[in-house]
Amino acid sequence: MGYFLPPLTGLVAAAVVARRRDVAYWDLATSAMAKPSISPDTEIVDQERLVPQYRVVLLDDNDHTYDYVIEMLQRIFIFSVEQAYRHAEEVDRAGRTALITCALPEAEFARDQIQSYGPDMRLPRSQGSMSAVVEPAG
Repeated sequence: MGYFLPPLTGLVAAAVVARRRDVAYWDLATSAMAKPSISPDTEIVDQERLVPQYRVVLLDDNDHTYDYVIEMLQRIFIFSVEQAYRHAEEVDRAGRTALITCALPEAEFARDQIQSYGPDMRLPRSQGSMSAVVEPAG
């Protein structure tokens, strides 16, 4: 089973814009394309763009114990016992709890980790993993 570590970076993506008279070259930091040569009369401008953020929300059900929720959150998100317990209480009380906020690929990965964690062996009626959704944080 894989572990999910939320990224500490990635909140902004940098782009370099090279302006030369009436021509603009865009080179994203993650681009694998060759960089154009820049003449001395070219102005380089750094721009930061915010990456859209998404929440991973754990949904409640009656087929998983507090121990299961706490164990799962500790293994997948490296939460402390106290953090995992607070989320277990909130999902039980409110029907949902927002676990992390991050970029879309990481949020989808975290959701998939939750949904593939497996049933709660402590509860015979538990047939599968808990459910989670990804929603825009804005």
